[in-house]
Amino acid sequence: MSSDPLLQPFQLKHLTLRNRIMTTSHEPAYPEDGMPKDRYRAYHAERAKAGVALAMTAGSATVSKDSPPVFNNILAYRDEVVPWIRNLTDGCHEHGCAVMIQLTHLGKRTTWNKGDWLPSVSSSKHREPAHRAFPKLAEDWDIERIITQFADAAERMQAGGMDGIELQAYGHLIDQFWSPLSNDLTGPYGADTLENRMRFPLDVLAAIRKRVGSDFIVGMRFTADEVQKGGITPEEGLQITRILSESGQVDFLNVIRGRIHTDPAMTDVIPVQGMKAAPHLDFAGTVKTATDLPVFHAARIPDVATARHAIQAGLLDMVGMTRAHMADPHVVRKIIAGREDDIRPCVGATYCLDRIYQAGDALCIHNAATGRELSMPHDIPPAHAPRKVVIVGAGPAGLEAARVAAERGHSVVVFEAQPDPGGQVRLTAQSPRRREMISIIDWRMAQCAARDVRFQFNTWAEEADILAENPDVVIVATGGLPNTELFETGQEAPHVVTAWDLIAGDVKPAQRVLIYDESGDHPALQAAELAAGAGAQVEIMTPDRTFSPDIMAMNLVPYMRALQDKDVTFTVTRRLLDVTRQGNELVATIGTDYSDHTAEQRYDQIVVNYGVLPNDDLYHALKPLSSNAGELDHTALIAGDPQNVVRNPDGGFQLFRIGDAVSSRNTHAAIYDALRLVKDL
Repeated sequence: MSSDPLLQPFQLKHLTLRNRIMTTSHEPAYPEDGMPKDRYRAYHAERAKAGVALAMTAGSATVSKDSPPVFNNILAYRDEVVPWIRNLTDGCHEHGCAVMIQLTHLGKRTTWNKGDWLPSVSSSKHREPAHRAFPKLAEDWDIERIITQFADAAERMQAGGMDGIELQAYGHLIDQFWSPLSNDLTGPYGADTLENRMRFPLDVLAAIRKRVGSDFIVGMRFTADEVQKGGITPEEGLQITRILSESGQVDFLNVIRGRIHTDPAMTDVIPVQGMKAAPHLDFAGTVKTATDLPVFHAARIPDVATARHAIQAGLLDMVGMTRAHMADPHVVRKIIAGREDDIRPCVGATYCLDRIYQAGDALCIHNAATGRELSMPHDIPPAHAPRKVVIVGAGPAGLEAARVAAERGHSVVVFEAQPDPGGQVRLTAQSPRRREMISIIDWRMAQCAARDVRFQFNTWAEEADILAENPDVVIVATGGLPNTELFETGQEAPHVVTAWDLIAGDVKPAQRVLIYDESGDHPALQAAELAAGAGAQVEIMTPDRTFSPDIMAMNLVPYMRALQDKDVTFTVTRRLLDVTRQGNELVATIGTDYSDHTAEQRYDQIVVNYGVLPNDDLYHALKPLSSNAGELDHTALIAGDPQNVVRNPDGGFQLFRIGDAVSSRNTHAAIYDALRLVKDL
């Protein structure tokens, strides 16, 4: 028996959980037709077989047709969900993992133009800023209907073999009733007393218990402090804790602190990189002292040490490591094996959640197998025969290629022109708030070192260097160089510098600075934050109708907090057409895609962010020497089959390029390029 606090079993009612680590409810947006089909099962089963004790699925499964599935939610109001739930629970149970599901009515945290196009409904007449839909104020028959629908959904989950359910009560309908900020009702469910505000959740619990019985596990994930004037205070949160405990209807509490009605509020509940780790852990511990019920909690608990402290100090009974398990589903297995240093770190990039909130599916920024368990391996299989693989470039694409090739048993050498690995990720990590990104590189370097990958730094590899290695496979991962061409002109903008120049410190910000952003990704705002912090007057301009669309909701919040109290303006729907110099000033000709209007504006410095152009000279030099002339068989790549293209029978090696050496994309795309190519070499 291990003495590790994290590996101790926990008794939850009749259910024995094998350790203290869980994945908390989250919707990766993998349902198909509202059902948790094979992709959903494979995602949770991967974590179950690696040792996680409890998988809390969905985030959340919706109980009613007037709770439209704005996050591609599981549709718990349909009878046909039951066999798919059974499939999901079986996929976890066969590996010894308990599995539950979170149920909700979204209330006003949705919109009306999804699903069946029914109006959202709430205890509040105000729309939620994040989703912008004005709700219908709930009538008595709405309340009665929704209570019954919660019970119906709970019964379906029980029929599907779930070990229990969790009700969602932060930002959704249940706590819209109990928060004074979002209850505009009068009468028995009205806002005038806490007793009235708590009537709806207690009625929901009572209806569920009547349907599923006393043995079925029912918990509540709830906000015990809204951290906003006029909202639930910590004192009232403890009072709610006692009311739930004394109801006799609840078997565990999962504690949240804050609100999620706006992007900034949600980012404080679910912090991103550069923000404090485990910011609400001590508060959750305070809630635990007010109840005899088991207490769970998750909010940026990214590492084993923090999780272990939470259990050892008695702050929690079960600790949630949800994003950590998206980065590495095998956390528990590696703890048990004494391989904690081998855990792929969560870097807090929150690419996963940001994608969901833009109607995408959850993907980890540097584990391309997450969410692709049906086609991508988390454990790399060995190759049938070892080969010599030469990789050029030690950015995220090149290092992932090296890691995967080495795990397959190939002999790997990596050439890198710079003295250090990392490419654009190393540049990104120079911003203090984004320094955690370097773990993407550090983890891969450690993996490569453990498998004897040979690195040659400070080496600008040329054709002769590659041929001297007598390779079987050459992978060009040389990335790209900043693009300063103006759109469709074929000419570089004169007199400008790049966002990279400012971030790297190669160029100092001037006084009046234009950040012209045609990519909409991080470098523009990183450069703007640096310039504004140095006292510059900054204008961020984009030809798009919104600025920084690729940064997305939660990652945008820290930038806004850093910029809005400084001399920074944002200009949309304006296009940079030309730059001339007049004395010490730069004159920008500014146009728009919407008309022929142009104007001139003066700046001291113009910074361009327009992606990269492939650094591909070596690739083109090697093409005629390779057997495949660089061709990639897309059908084989997608199907997971080896690459067997032969265009030049006299060629001596296969040649491929990946990442930004192909086209300007992002870190996840670069890593995915490498994984799905090299896993079959």
